Order: sequence, then C-alpha cells, then structure tokens
Amino acid sequence: MKNTRIAIIGSGFSGLASAALLAQKGYEVSIYEKNDQAGGRARVWKKDGFTFDMGPSWYWMPDVFENYFALFGKKVSDFYELKRLDPGYRVYFGKNDILDIPANMEALEASFEALEPGSTAHLRHFLAQAAYKYQVGMGEYVFRPSLSITEFIDWRLIRESIGLQMFSSMSSHVRKHFKHPKIRKVLEFPVLFLGATPQNTPAMYSMMNYADLVMGTWYPQNGMNEIIKAMVQVAEEAGVKIHLNTEVKHIKTENKQALGVETNQGFFEADAVVAAADYQHVDQLLTDKKLRNYSENYWENRTMSPSSLLFYVGLTKKIKDVEHHNLFFDEDFELHAKEIYSDPKWPSKPLFYASCPSKTDATVAPEGMENLFFLMPLAPGLTDSEELREKYFDVMVARFEQVTGQTIKDHICLKRSYAMNDFESDYHSFKGNAYGLANTLAQTAFFKPSMRSKKIKNLFFTGQLTVPGPGVPPSIISGQVVSTLVDKHLQKAK
Repeated sequence: MKNTRIAIIGSGFSGLASAALLAQKGYEVSIYEKNDQAGGRARVWKKDGFTFDMGPSWYWMPDVFENYFALFGKKVSDFYELKRLDPGYRVYFGKNDILDIPANMEALEASFEALEPGSTAHLRHFLAQAAYKYQVGMGEYVFRPSLSITEFIDWRLIRESIGLQMFSSMSSHVRKHFKHPKIRKVLEFPVLFLGATPQNTPAMYSMMNYADLVMGTWYPQNGMNEIIKAMVQVAEEAGVKIHLNTEVKHIKTENKQALGVETNQGFFEADAVVAAADYQHVDQLLTDKKLRNYSENYWENRTMSPSSLLFYVGLTKKIKDVEHHNLFFDEDFELHAKEIYSDPKWPSKPLFYASCPSKTDATVAPEGMENLFFLMPLAPGLTDSEELREKYFDVMVARFEQVTGQTIKDHICLKRSYAMNDFESDYHSFKGNAYGLANTLAQTAFFKPSMRSKKIKNLFFTGQLTVPGPGVPPSIISGQVVSTLVDKHLQKAK
C-alpha cells in the first residue's frame, strides 16, 4: 500500500480519525486544512492570558473516546486528565429557582422526586430504556455506513428498531413518563442541538439522556482542544502529514476518478479523497457540476441543525453561584424552539447557555479572573450583523445578572463574538449551521447524504452532515466508518 496516497479535506474530529486509521493501514495520508490550526470547530483562541475553546464544550460518551484511542493501543489518560463534573450542569428557571443535575444517581432521583413525587420509578424505567437504546444504537447502528437500506434488512435489527422507538417522538416519550415541566425541559434539552423540536425528534434519541444522566458530563483539563492535540499526535505518529493554511479549491477528476486536490498551495495527487469538510460546500463548489452528488434544490430542502451566537468573555473578577455548565431556561422553551425550527427568526425571548470553565480549570483564565462562554442557539441562514450580535449580548448579560444576582458587564476585559458569518467564512458551513444536519427521522441512517460519491469512484465523505450525525463522538465514529470504506475500495481496486 506504500505510495497509495489519500487526501483528507479538513482536520476536524472525523478528518483526524479517518486519517490516522488509514495511515495505520499503511497508506500515505495527507490532511489539507484551511485554517491555521487543526481541529475544525474545536479550535482554541488565546488572548491576554485567557484560553477559549471556540466550539464544542460538552464532553459526553467517554466510551467513544476510549474506544477510539484503544485502536492505537492508547488510553485517554495517556493524553489528558478527565474530570467528571458534579453537578454535571445547572439549570436556571428564574432567580432563586435552580435545578442542579448531580453525578450521583440517588441524588438525581431525589431531585426529581422533590419536583414530582413518585417520579423515581418512572426515571428508572426511562433510563433503562435509554440504556438499551444506547447499547443498540452505539453498538449496531452507528458503525453502519448506511449506503443502502439493505444494511438494515435484518430481523434482529428490525425488532431492535421497534425497541429503539424510531417512529415515536421524543416529546411524547418524555410526557408519557413525566408531568413536571422542569423535568420535561431537562430531558428534552439535549435534542435541541440535534436539529429539530422534541416533537419532531425520534424517541430513540433518549439515548442522549443515558449519556447525560448516567454516563455523566466530563471535562478534559486544559480544555476540549486537548482532544484535538491527542488526535493530532496519534495521526502524526501513524505517519499523517498535516498541511495547515492549505485550502482545497477544487477536486480534480478524470474519467469519474479523483486525481487529487487543487489548493491555494498547489496541486496534490491522490488515489482517494476523503471530504471531512462541510459536505454541501465540497459537493456544490469543489466538484464539477456534472459530478455532484446532489442538486442545489436537494441541499436547500435539507433540515439543518441550529447555528449559534457565541461570545468569548474575560472577566476581571470571580463570580459565585455559577457552575461549569449553566442552562438559562428562564424564558419560554417552546417559543425559542419554534423560532429556531418552524418559524425561523432571531428569537423573541431566547434561552441560552453559559459555560464557566475556569470554575474547573485554573489554566484557562488569569488568577482572580473568570472565563465565560455564552451560546444562544439560532435558526441557520438568518441575517447576521454586529448590531444584532450586540443586541443579544446585552440581552444575555442582563438576564445572567438578573438571574444570578451579580454584575458582570462592568468587569468585562475581553470579548469576542462568533456567529453565522464566521461559521461560513471559517468552515464554509452551509447556512452558517453550527452542528451539521438535523437528526430528524427523514434524515436518519440511509436518508442522510451518502458517505460515497455516486459519480466519483474514489471520493468519500465524512463528518457531521453524513452518518451517524452531529456531535463530537458521532464525528469520531464517522471517521472510523469512512476509513473502512476507503480501505475496502482501494483493496478492491488493486
């Protein structure tokens, strides 16, 4: 396999995972990364003694990371120190109205019981179902490339699909078990970032509640970018070459075969190309029109996951009574969901998320200061402007101050915003989406954009717009799945 060259477009989680695994098999693998550091959305920004993770901030499904590094004879602990957060996160329903999500199951049951007497039995049943879905979903479904429905014509899988509740909604599933609105909001919040309302998200995604409430919320010391550093190290040790500041402009083809990639640094030959960049961008702008996988109309009709308005904020003082992860649900949950998914607009009364990693990690802020990360989910494709960003920053800060009972605005020493225009310019993100393709039933498994090009024999796709879907663990798995497809193709072509 020596001298069989593979070009990977993009160095996010899926790109790094596929590159390392293909290099491990003996291929000559090169990654071409548009930006000045590896990691895709999981880049890091440092300024004035502050360190900000620019993208993912939640570490769920620790088994996926362990399983990935085990493929190279490594453990997570070889690269970074993990700490389980307790509480995993805090939910603010208003001033002096909070719900902490403890790491201990007995404490969690007691919290739910205080809200809804008799809910303990329902929670245990709900989480037992979620555990089953996680076991089957993560063990059976996510490692299938979903190239054809025939992959799922298996009576055992069909029976398990019924158990996974693929055809009922997350909303109805939660309401079947619980009556209290606060419990319902806590259980429905993880699917907000999957790209649909709980009413339109399959109940099988209650597996996310198992990941959240049972497996726990973790934090890698020094930040989420430590995962990227570890994956880069594994890839480079396997022989992968990473070319930064190298943007792919076109995939050169001949006789329906990719010959390599044309970049701002020149042309690089390849025997196979793996697109770990935004799928729509690669399909519509990097390939010749007659060789595209999908039409422009196809992409316009996809349901995308939300975009986000982000702020990276440095404070000159320490703040109190705030956890590492904080959800502000002090406004109408259903209204904000509607204004993301069914009636897209800048929200009337937004929910938002605030992360304060300096509560856990002293390295991310100067002594006596605090690192804050604000995130407000938004419908993709909206108009983005500095005026709108500032308007909503003021909204979030005012609500933060009112709900937590402390001032921060006069103590801001550093601030940077990030929203749709930035997602588009930095990642070529379709409609400025932040998380990929929505996980609706009509966009699950073989209904997602295919991992294989239909017209270019040696072009493959991986990442959050194809299987298994959005999120850090699914993106790592996507890289694993596509590496197997590429290897099979190249072995067959020999």
